[in-house]
Amino acid sequence: MPKAAKKLPRLTLIAALSISLGAYAADGRDSLFGDDLPLAESKPASGSGSGIKGFLQFELARTTATPTHWSKARTRADLSTQGSLGDGIKWKLGARVDYDAVYHINDFYPAEVERNQRSSVELRENYIDISRGDWDFRLGRQHVVWGEMVGLFFADVVSARDQREFILPEFDQLRTPQWAARAEYFADDFHAEALWIPVASYDNIGKPGAEFYSYQPVPTGVTAHYRQELRPDRNADNMNYGLRLSTLRNGWDVSGFYYRSTDINPTFYREFIDASNVAFQARHDRIDQFGGTVAKDFGDVVLKGEAVYTRGRSFTVLSATDADGVVRQNTLDWAAGLDFTLPAETRFNVQLFQRQFFDYNTDLISDRHENGYSLLLNSKFFSNWEAQGLIISSFNRTDWLFRPRLTWNFERNWRWILGADIFKGPALGMFGRYDQQDRVYSEVRYSF
Repeated sequence: MPKAAKKLPRLTLIAALSISLGAYAADGRDSLFGDDLPLAESKPASGSGSGIKGFLQFELARTTATPTHWSKARTRADLSTQGSLGDGIKWKLGARVDYDAVYHINDFYPAEVERNQRSSVELRENYIDISRGDWDFRLGRQHVVWGEMVGLFFADVVSARDQREFILPEFDQLRTPQWAARAEYFADDFHAEALWIPVASYDNIGKPGAEFYSYQPVPTGVTAHYRQELRPDRNADNMNYGLRLSTLRNGWDVSGFYYRSTDINPTFYREFIDASNVAFQARHDRIDQFGGTVAKDFGDVVLKGEAVYTRGRSFTVLSATDADGVVRQNTLDWAAGLDFTLPAETRFNVQLFQRQFFDYNTDLISDRHENGYSLLLNSKFFSNWEAQGLIISSFNRTDWLFRPRLTWNFERNWRWILGADIFKGPALGMFGRYDQQDRVYSEVRYSF
């Protein structure tokens, strides 16, 4: 295990709220087919496909904190194809192949981490769409995005995530699709969505010794051991389901949802082996979530907001006398943001967010009210260059993440990115736990 990683504890991510802008088409429908051409505009012959689409990308990252080391040299191929079977039936197939050479060029990481992150082949979205009048159905492996704010996940509660790089990758790359059956009904400006996930996917947290593994706090002189993650059995008790309703009234896009699930986020349960050794195991709680989103376009300013009440999730406590090291808490997460369109192709976004604990346990790592903000500034220049800076910070303590980035679209379908991820804060902070994981990175992508 890298020395720098040994001192990093885990703090459950501050959640808040996200917004579904509801990209309604001219007929008011926010269709399952949003990633495809509308059915009325696309009528290929039965069984036809669109060819292979996707991207090839090379990603290089170097961790700058001592000891300095290469932490990523990954080649990624993300491929998909889609088509129509006629009569309102469409399909999509997708897969991703990753190979990270960093686990061959150095011996910085444990063997278990190398096996987990050196290479992978993953199914992405693979589904069939069926349209019947006011109803759309999607069956198969799919993304279900109920909201999205800048930089953090909030009401986006359905999709699992690859957490092996924390929250740093682009969200469309970080999300893991779910095997699901989804039905949507449309009537004028009203939209209803029912979701059933018989076999759920969960966050990929990696292995101990990885760059962004969620280490747990332990008392001085105590050694932590990490057992194999306990994934829920695939049975009826662990199926996920939900209902989401939304409407568009006078320019206000409002939605509400209920989601019953086995939590995609793990909680680390603790067991003392003896006075100097403790074992942790990641497990997944059964939770209920009630949420809502709102959005309003005021021309050059867009308002977004979201709130999610979660019941049944457990959180880490610092008390050594607690039997399993966790306590169940109900929480309310909310966030609100303003997105400004400025002159010279410039965008400015500001967000405020909070997590409130009910029946607060004083042994929790977090305060009763965890407050934070984010600022994003993005500007395009020289026709094919783009500069961006994002900071996400806590109001409760000096704990922040700063992400400057420069993008150059140097040829058609080609882009190059140079950026940095800088963490600062206390060892128990949301970002400070990764204070030794500051990195610079570069990406080259060809899209086709």
